[in-house]
Amino acid sequence: MAFRLAQELLTLDEPIPDFSTRFPGAVESCLEVPFQKFYGHQAYPSLVAKAAILFYLMIKNHPFLNGNKRIAVMTLLIFLLMYGKWVAADQQEFLDFTRWVAGTAANESKFAVLAIEAFLRRHIRAATS
Repeated sequence: MAFRLAQELLTLDEPIPDFSTRFPGAVESCLEVPFQKFYGHQAYPSLVAKAAILFYLMIKNHPFLNGNKRIAVMTLLIFLLMYGKWVAADQQEFLDFTRWVAGTAANESKFAVLAIEAFLRRHIRAATS
């Protein structure tokens, strides 16, 4: 769903390649990590923590040939909407932040995820119909 919405609604100068061109297992891995448990405890216990790691991985693990940032945004929005939440951020601020996450170095992953959590805490609101 996120892929299709990103493809239809967030196209820019570059089209997003067909879903079948994704890297096998990469999308599934990104979607599973937020729900991982270690010794019976959730690795990401809060909605914000789950959303942050999901957003980070969808951008940084490059599960698609192109459009990873756009698909990450749509995945995040759909994920939050499933819990009755939404990101109420200025479109440019959201775009700039997404690009910043994409530009972070691999050795800055913990810092980047904490920054995503902070961004989400500032901007998550109840979804309206």
